[in-house]
Amino acid sequence: MVRVDLDQVVMRRMKEDDIEVVKALIKEGCEGTENRLILHILTRPLCLFILAVFSSILRCLVHSFILALAIPVFLLIIFLKITMPRSTGVLGSSRPSWDYVGSSYRGTHDETMENPYGRISGKTPVTKKPRRKVGSKDKDKDILTEKITPEREQAAGQVWVADMEGEIVACIFRESEKRAGIRRICRLVTSCWYRREGLGRLLVQSLEQRERENGAHRVYAHIPYPSKVGEAFFRKLGYQLLGEETEETEDQEWKLETPERGFLGYPLTKVFYKDL
Repeated sequence: MVRVDLDQVVMRRMKEDDIEVVKALIKEGCEGTENRLILHILTRPLCLFILAVFSSILRCLVHSFILALAIPVFLLIIFLKITMPRSTGVLGSSRPSWDYVGSSYRGTHDETMENPYGRISGKTPVTKKPRRKVGSKDKDKDILTEKITPEREQAAGQVWVADMEGEIVACIFRESEKRAGIRRICRLVTSCWYRREGLGRLLVQSLEQRERENGAHRVYAHIPYPSKVGEAFFRKLGYQLLGEETEETEDQEWKLETPERGFLGYPLTKVFYKDL
């Protein structure tokens, strides 16, 4: 782990040159999430019952108990990998990731969020110009060839990155404003070398402060269903699991903000919320 001076972290909107770095960071941070979600579905009682029925039928056709047991499981895993939304457990949304990557072309490129630690310490965070990787220009040309429609621009979310001396060490994705006063955090990733240093908390709290100033009164966060670490993280920040309350208002919110669901309707994400 690397020691992080939180007062020297710059939180800014993602730029065009950051796209490949952010993609690599997301891939690193979400490694294994899909497999954990598949394991979660396979171990549900109804799914186990269906597998047992197919295994019994297959046992009459093949003369191997092991094959009759393994073939249905193997076919179901392939089916889940093909049909599961690529963003499930990462975004909590079935929208293409480009709608978030494309946000680098909108707004002011120098737009930043206030760092509360910098205000406390009295230091001014500084950022260095990131080193451009060889070959990234050709990749950017491919990205720019995709058509950006006004409707897509309006529906796109925002990507904010934590920049520490020119190195992107974490990022947070906020989905587009679908309802007045409601915001949605759909991705939060920290580099493996900088975890447990407060970067995730810094990004979430700074984004909450920004959205509060812009008129938001509630923030939702979607996390993978089996993620105990993500659940504990958001609970420490004051978030509550949607559905724990039984009031009528919460029932209405549950209808509007539903978790992503997969095979047999099993939930793949948990929805947490916090009133600002």
